[in-house]
Amino acid sequence: MNRAADLTVDANQRCLVADLAWLQRHLRFALPPDDAVGTTATDPRKSARDGDGPPDRCAFSRLDRLCELFGLSTFERTILLLAAGIELDGSFARLCAQLHGDERRGFVTFGLALAHLPEAHWSALAPDRPLRGWRLVDVDPTSGLTAAPVRIDERILHHLAGLDGADERLAPHRHRLRLAVYGHAGDERLAADVAALVDPARGGVVELCGGDAERRRFVASSAAQRLGRGLVAIDVASLPADPELLAGIVRRIDREAILDGSVVLLVGDDESGRDVGRTRRLAGVLPALTSPVILLAAEHGATTDDRTIALYLPLPATSDWRAAWAALLPPGLGLSTGEIDRLAQQFHLGVGEIDAVARLAPSRAATGGDPTAATIWRSARDQARRSMGGLAERVEPSATWADLVLPPAPLGLLHDIARHVRHRTVVYETWGFERRTSRGLGITALLSGPSGTGKTMAAEVLASDLDLDLYRIDLSQVVSKYIGETEKNLRTVIDAAEGSGAILLFDEADALFGRRTEVRDSHDRYANIEVSYLLQRMEAYRGLAILTTNFRDAIDQAFVRRLRFIVELPVPDVAQRRAIWAGVFPTDAPVSELPLDRLAQLAVTGGTIRSIAMTAAFLAADAGEPIDMRHLWRATEVELAKSGRRLNGREQEVFAP
Repeated sequence: MNRAADLTVDANQRCLVADLAWLQRHLRFALPPDDAVGTTATDPRKSARDGDGPPDRCAFSRLDRLCELFGLSTFERTILLLAAGIELDGSFARLCAQLHGDERRGFVTFGLALAHLPEAHWSALAPDRPLRGWRLVDVDPTSGLTAAPVRIDERILHHLAGLDGADERLAPHRHRLRLAVYGHAGDERLAADVAALVDPARGGVVELCGGDAERRRFVASSAAQRLGRGLVAIDVASLPADPELLAGIVRRIDREAILDGSVVLLVGDDESGRDVGRTRRLAGVLPALTSPVILLAAEHGATTDDRTIALYLPLPATSDWRAAWAALLPPGLGLSTGEIDRLAQQFHLGVGEIDAVARLAPSRAATGGDPTAATIWRSARDQARRSMGGLAERVEPSATWADLVLPPAPLGLLHDIARHVRHRTVVYETWGFERRTSRGLGITALLSGPSGTGKTMAAEVLASDLDLDLYRIDLSQVVSKYIGETEKNLRTVIDAAEGSGAILLFDEADALFGRRTEVRDSHDRYANIEVSYLLQRMEAYRGLAILTTNFRDAIDQAFVRRLRFIVELPVPDVAQRRAIWAGVFPTDAPVSELPLDRLAQLAVTGGTIRSIAMTAAFLAADAGEPIDMRHLWRATEVELAKSGRRLNGREQEVFAP
């Protein structure tokens, strides 16, 4: 506490002592003569004068400021002062007991106040008046309103005494607000708009929508700073559903904001406007708050309060992310402009996540012995993974271009996909293509072909080449029979992936991206809505989205027209099968000399060849022998049996001695 604050506290205490001294004289004057005489060296009635009022209002008095904030009358002010005096000075309890004529009743009652305090009025007892309405005092009206003890609320007592501290009863509902260390330029401008709309005099409500949770918190805290106010951050999810309990807590929240001159920030773990429970709680919270409020919501629609003004966080450009990475990365790391540009192009992380990457990079580079740029890239990927939920499975890519045996045409298209992802910022932003159109900027590819032709392997190769995470979407978890759930699940996955631009793999996507049908009932209509929603999200996704299918004709043609790449992966021919056989066994595996030209005559796909090689390896390991044609023959029969066929005469010749 600085010197100025010390002086303010001292001045408040002097004001409070003067008020209590006046009140003590006043109460002694009200005592019967036999009780008053002897309480002091001089009969107090001789030192008290008619019209002897409380000291003049003091600029440093917290009591006077509290009266202004909550609209207390002179009578209500004196009741609150007497209730505080009971807690601060034992002589007030004795005075009250004497006035009650009962030594056991050393407390304030409304009856005592009405009888002995100046400017008394019955309306001070009403539930909607400040003393009870704002919970400045506690009183149990069931035992008789005028006879029940009136006790000052502990938070109010500490405030009047000059002690600053939050109401402990709100601790279970407070949100531990982690303030961002950096904000985008657009966020700073939005904070100025919020500050202008959150009018303390009118109790304005602003709903901040869109962006990520950390950006919303940054805008809210920046707006409060512009107003010179703090934040009372409340976790909406922690509030009770019971209306009576909720009303009491909301009143304390509002009182806390008024006492501290703060803005109420309503936040929660689930900030989605579609959360029914949260919406119901907000319906009980917002109308009761008189303080300015900032509500954080992923989507607009969390409240229908007519005071609410919705503001949306602007979508940052790549230049904003570039500025964030440049500002938060320590200059001593020595990253080039091109390396920072690559990070900004790929990773649209939250500011806190970027800061975590920046702080971890030096130690990780030192212990791992890797170049700093590579370490930061991997650290950024680690941060991005945290946001992906259970609807997607991360695939650790192990295949490279050398493992992919394809004809020149599809192989060239796969290289084109990698080029589009790698240079999209140059083409879209630097060369200005995104200024011509905002549609169709997402990079989507359809990989089609029979099972085992390498569709999933091709996705792994792209992820490995681009040094990006690959997530396989679990369609069994995404597709739901309940209306609207499929779109919600897809939105969760795609929104989470946006920050890293990860590659999304919709494996065997026929069920999800199938043909739209003629509308015969409500299920057909909602199925078509799902496809339309997917079309929009895939076009807008800033990363690479890959769909695989065994049946290209099953994919909706409207969807196909919006795909940037369509890659047909054919069944390998003899030369390609020979190349696959040549590279299918690891160098450490014991393999006898194999007739590759003969093995290439087997009319199977690359995936089947790899399965045959794996099965043969287990057979050889069990026999304690090198892998030879005997094991391959048995393994081939096992694998072909899966598809319900047997070796034909020509294929049997492959394994002839």
